[in-house]
Amino acid sequence: MNPKTYEALTVMENRLNQIDEDLMKPETLSNVKKLTDLNKERSDLDSKVSKFLEYKQNEETIQDSKKMLTSEKDPDMVEFLKAELEEAQSKKQTLVDQLQALLIPKDPNDDKNTIVEIRGAAGGDEANIFAGDLFRMYSRYAEDNNLKIEILEAMPGDAGGYSQISFMVKGDGAYSKLKYESGAHRVQRVPKTESKGRIQTSTATVAVLPEISEVEIDIKPADLRIDTYRASGAGGQHVNTTDSAVRITHIPTGIVASSQDGRSQFQNKDIAMARLRAEVYEAEQEKQNAEVHAARKLAVGTGARSEKIRTYNYPQNRVTDHRIGLTINKLDQIMDGHFDEIVNALQQEDEREKVQEHLENENN
Repeated sequence: MNPKTYEALTVMENRLNQIDEDLMKPETLSNVKKLTDLNKERSDLDSKVSKFLEYKQNEETIQDSKKMLTSEKDPDMVEFLKAELEEAQSKKQTLVDQLQALLIPKDPNDDKNTIVEIRGAAGGDEANIFAGDLFRMYSRYAEDNNLKIEILEAMPGDAGGYSQISFMVKGDGAYSKLKYESGAHRVQRVPKTESKGRIQTSTATVAVLPEISEVEIDIKPADLRIDTYRASGAGGQHVNTTDSAVRITHIPTGIVASSQDGRSQFQNKDIAMARLRAEVYEAEQEKQNAEVHAARKLAVGTGARSEKIRTYNYPQNRVTDHRIGLTINKLDQIMDGHFDEIVNALQQEDEREKVQEHLENENN
């Protein structure tokens, strides 16, 4: 194990022991905030320290076995010690790999609710229909994973589907499950609007943004222009007869967020502000990460909407994720929301890349 990694884990072990002592003190037990903070910190450290203790125990086994082999004369005992040593040495690298993965900083947004926006792109009516198919796919996936969906804004397509639909996905780990969906999704099939039976290619773009609270990003009221207007489309009498729709412009960045499907102007303003915070946060993150992405692009991609990430081929019942070269011949199941196999593969590749980057930084 790298000495820096060992040192960092030792610090964590000592800190966990200190927390356990602090949690027994009366002044801690009477302070709800401090008690909550310490328990949260302990929870974050526990898995790392437990694995580190397992690693140290395995190292003791290796050293003890080697030492005993130098003096042991009994043939049966020698065989036993050799087997024990071989097993411990084989286990050592696995433990190191597991510890390296645990030390990678967790994405602070993983546990947040997420805002998903789907737009029909190239392909006209068929692109909008495909956008609707993707919305259904994510809805089914959310249902399977105990997540709730709340539609924020929807613009139905003339031939079906949506030219644009945005929705909030709420629940534990919502962002962590969907964050790799950002990018251009390509479909190859005979369009429902096509009478001659020719296979065509259309695209829809997906943007996945973590829900950002007011305290996480500072948006000054003076930097906002808020306009109200009369909503169009279905939604009830109040939608069509009052200026309930809200459009908010963030002047410094030019980012615009709007909502018209809420039941009141106040609700639409809250929805639009939630979307605006998420998009301004995304723009700031992209700005901060620009140099990193230029020097090193993760295999799972940057998450940009323009990046082609996946192809859905209906004639061959095939889905291909281009970022990791994964092809699955279960398109029918995936479009019904069962795409955990893709999510898990992307998470594993992302973790592998981060571990590799972490090791390279340690060695520099």
